[in-house]
Amino acid sequence: MLLRAAAAAAHRQLLICSIRRISSLKVPWRRDAALDASIDNDRRFRLASRLVREVLLSPGHRLLLRYLSKRRHRIRLPVQVPTFLRRYPTLLSVSPPPNPVASPSPQLLSFLQFASSQQATHSPLLASKLAKLLMISSTRALPVAKIAAAKRDFGLPDDFLVSLVPRYPNLFRLVGDPGPDASGNAFLELASWDDQLAKSVIESRADREADVVGIRPRPNFTVKLPKGFYLKKEMREWVRDWLELPYVSPYADTFGLHPASPEAEKRLVGVLHEVLSLTVERRMAVPIIGKFCEEFRLSNAFSNAFTRHPGIFYVSLKGGIKTVILREAYDENGKLVDRDPMIELKERFVAIMDQGHREYLGELRRKNEMLQKEREDAIRRGAKIARDIEEKEDTGINGR
Repeated sequence: MLLRAAAAAAHRQLLICSIRRISSLKVPWRRDAALDASIDNDRRFRLASRLVREVLLSPGHRLLLRYLSKRRHRIRLPVQVPTFLRRYPTLLSVSPPPNPVASPSPQLLSFLQFASSQQATHSPLLASKLAKLLMISSTRALPVAKIAAAKRDFGLPDDFLVSLVPRYPNLFRLVGDPGPDASGNAFLELASWDDQLAKSVIESRADREADVVGIRPRPNFTVKLPKGFYLKKEMREWVRDWLELPYVSPYADTFGLHPASPEAEKRLVGVLHEVLSLTVERRMAVPIIGKFCEEFRLSNAFSNAFTRHPGIFYVSLKGGIKTVILREAYDENGKLVDRDPMIELKERFVAIMDQGHREYLGELRRKNEMLQKEREDAIRRGAKIARDIEEKEDTGINGR
């Protein structure tokens, strides 16, 4: 009896020490130029996709140019809409005045067909992602509006409630009316638990290593500190001890964990790691993750875990919003190496943009060359006129 009491007291003291140590951990944020550049380079893509979406969400995929121009500030376009469309002419076709209408270009229509085909081909992958998110949720359900807010991060189609969910009645059950724009009071529930899906990326990686070497390593996080980044001794020791703790699956029942214990921190990092691993680009805006705090049982200060674990996550401040990036998914040059099959859609879209921009630059170059040629011709004509005048003047003087 005394031994049990002593053990319980020791456990409580350990928890108190853990609480103090975790809450007092301070790691300075340090800029990672390569990962920042990976977000900066996507700026054109983000702007173009917002602009195109305005047209695609309009009736008949057609929108008067003057109405589209009025939405410029809402989509945060830094230039006038007609200017942007001239720079990327392969995105939208614009009809002649007096009432020009923007509609999908032939290239964009071809892309939309390809996107639909890709989403159908990879529907099992997309369904597994959606099911995993529901399995991480403490209620095994998520509000449809929250899923809709994050659908592009996970590569889900815009009409996932129509094109994806009904195809997997064994996994999903829709409760309530989502409304025409998925903003209604509806929930997507997990119809049945799937043990095969209840395995995190980290656990799957350990299984693959076991198949190769014959021994299953202990599942754990990959810590990848950038060059020149050093942790203080206290932090290094804490990270070392923390990594020695058993891995806590994001799909495990962890209601009994003390919210400030190292094990709870392990579970928190595991959930954040798994959610980012399910995204197409292994990164996500911090406010979007914050929408799922209640369902994923994240504290309001969940984002502090990103700075406490700089070898696992990086928070970029580019684009006017905090974006968390999974370090292990990118190489030292900021290139995505852990490629999701749905990334091809973005690459195709960017290729269409680049094609149009090359055409724009080529036309601009031809116009500049013609203007330069006209200037040179004008200079030659002027020089000839000047010579003719001089010759006439010389002739007149000699005649006198």
